[in-house]
Amino acid sequence: MTEASTEKAKEGVWFVYDGDCPICKTAAHALQIRKAVGALHLVNARQDKDHPLLQEINDRRLDLDEGMVLKYRDGYYHGEDALHMMALLGSGHGWFNKMNALLFRSKKLARLCYPAMRATRNALLRFKGVRKIRNLEIDPQEPLFKTVFGAQWDALPPVMKKHYAVRPFSDDVVTVEGHLDVRISPMVSVMARLTGMLLAYSGKNVPVTVVFRSDQSGAFQFDRTFHFPEKGDVAFRSRMEWIEGNVLVEFMRFGIGWKLAYEWDGEKIILRHRGYVWRILGVMMPLPMSLVIGKGHAEEAPLSEDAFSMWTHALHPLFGKTFGYAGKFRVTQVSGTP
Repeated sequence: MTEASTEKAKEGVWFVYDGDCPICKTAAHALQIRKAVGALHLVNARQDKDHPLLQEINDRRLDLDEGMVLKYRDGYYHGEDALHMMALLGSGHGWFNKMNALLFRSKKLARLCYPAMRATRNALLRFKGVRKIRNLEIDPQEPLFKTVFGAQWDALPPVMKKHYAVRPFSDDVVTVEGHLDVRISPMVSVMARLTGMLLAYSGKNVPVTVVFRSDQSGAFQFDRTFHFPEKGDVAFRSRMEWIEGNVLVEFMRFGIGWKLAYEWDGEKIILRHRGYVWRILGVMMPLPMSLVIGKGHAEEAPLSEDAFSMWTHALHPLFGKTFGYAGKFRVTQVSGTP
């Protein structure tokens, strides 16, 4: 923070809340504080990722998925303590401020009521299908895959760091271009035509452009365009959401996803199958899709500082390979990354 912004942050009351949570959003916009306290500043933790106050909150290890944060003078108040301070600083005008004072002016009562409020908030977010903020786990200044690979990140070759350079919640764009041999079984082709979940067509040496970017939820987005000579351009899009450790889920249409784990073995990146899932109302449930299309697997290997090879397939114990890609790519654009 600059000296001017540091001084400004000491003025009034700063309230950091989850803008996708109906309860938190209502509280933020209904809160009125006493004039003697100063101005009220609202910070939406999902939209204002670059706000200096978010870094201060992270430095103090305050988990925004466990509760809102209120800053007043040099104090940081989290969860039930934030509600207690809201009750003390509130103006007493309006239904919210009166109810807040009634419930949370007492610290003991705040401690009793807060777990139920937090559980309700988490249930609402799951119902809406909204992911956690995970401010203590995801650093918006670093590539998402630095968190995924952990200590292995520093050992990755330059081309792989370029490939996975996109930072969460950013405008970063990475583009790779190459050619793939694509093999789609008749069964998967029919499924793809009906659902749009997977690619429906096979081809040899098909030109492919893939654009990687992030979105407001921090997910890693794949925008693939297959340039089939006879069928024209065919788009296939998916998004990867980090779950924990080195495990992600690649979601396609209808909330169906492939759960996988990333590893670097010193020579190549391996994407290991961890099952299929179906997300309904924000809850991920195991999906026995491997009985139909088999288990997925993928590998990527560096070829130079700008090029890499890759292959992926789904292998069924009875039907063999139900689909697969194999080819080479070159990183042609890395923009917005530091």
